[in-house]
Amino acid sequence: MREQLEQLRQQATEEIAATTTEEALQEIRIRFLGRKGELTGLMKGLGKLSAEERPLVGQLVNSVKDQLESLLEQSLDKVRQEKISQKLTSEKIDVTLPGRISHVGSKHPVTLVIEEVADIFASLGFSVAEGPEIEQDWYNFEALNFPPEHPARDMQDTFFVENSLLLRTHTSPVQIRTMLAQKPPVRIIAPGTVYRCDSDATHSPMFHQVEGLMVDKNVSFADLKGILTTFTNQLFGQKTGVRLRPSFFPFTEPSAEVDIACVICGGSGCRVCKQTGWLEILGAGMVDPEVFRHVDYDAEQFSGFAFGMGIERIAMLKYGISDMRLLFENDLRFLAQFQGGAVS
Repeated sequence: MREQLEQLRQQATEEIAATTTEEALQEIRIRFLGRKGELTGLMKGLGKLSAEERPLVGQLVNSVKDQLESLLEQSLDKVRQEKISQKLTSEKIDVTLPGRISHVGSKHPVTLVIEEVADIFASLGFSVAEGPEIEQDWYNFEALNFPPEHPARDMQDTFFVENSLLLRTHTSPVQIRTMLAQKPPVRIIAPGTVYRCDSDATHSPMFHQVEGLMVDKNVSFADLKGILTTFTNQLFGQKTGVRLRPSFFPFTEPSAEVDIACVICGGSGCRVCKQTGWLEILGAGMVDPEVFRHVDYDAEQFSGFAFGMGIERIAMLKYGISDMRLLFENDLRFLAQFQGGAVS
């Protein structure tokens, strides 16, 4: 039995020394020292020995067991340390490498213009009103004096959803909803997304508008011109020239197109303004009494004006952008120019 124990010690020692993984060492522990292992099997034969041999062999069994357990622990510790070292080597950080630059985002130029427009009108006493982008035909057209067969409906290039639902073609429905919800005085702007079937270098099927409405007693066309002149001077500079040209909109009468002196050439004439020295930026006019009838306002007692502008066009003029599609392509090289709220 002593020979068997010595053979077991030698075999186990050699296998432990040759093993390089934690899993294999645990298998050796089970095979030699486990409850059904080889050493346990030899210990069962102690009862067959004489009284004199039994203590000596028992001591040898304990010696072999202690030695193998010690070797296993040493090998396991060594394997674990090597595994940690390999992991540290593979995952170490090279502190000599340059740091990664965190790219700071910036607001989109459309957002910047909307916020600036809203701030200007807030200083003039206007509040912000909002409404749904999926709108009913009555709010989008009929209440704004667009009867079903009105030719101006064709100018809107409308995306119809179903039945009388559509994607709003302007934010004017917000004006109708506001007047239905409150009595004069009313002084609001309505910024938001609008949709039309149009797409080229100066048009997009989805774009943004800010429309405004002021209704009260004795509101005149002079008030409209004063508000819009103050607005354009604050947005484009105090020396920016402003003119109003007669125009037509179904929901205002009289109506006007508002032009500013070309921000590129200062009014002297260039390719952008087609040598006229003027650039159109918005439409406006006095609210048609027929619109007041739809919202149950007394046109004999109250008067008002409305205006609307395309934010993308304002952004293009303000920042010198030549193609509207640049505003929607999400090119970081383009957007990065607007860090801090201005072209850098």
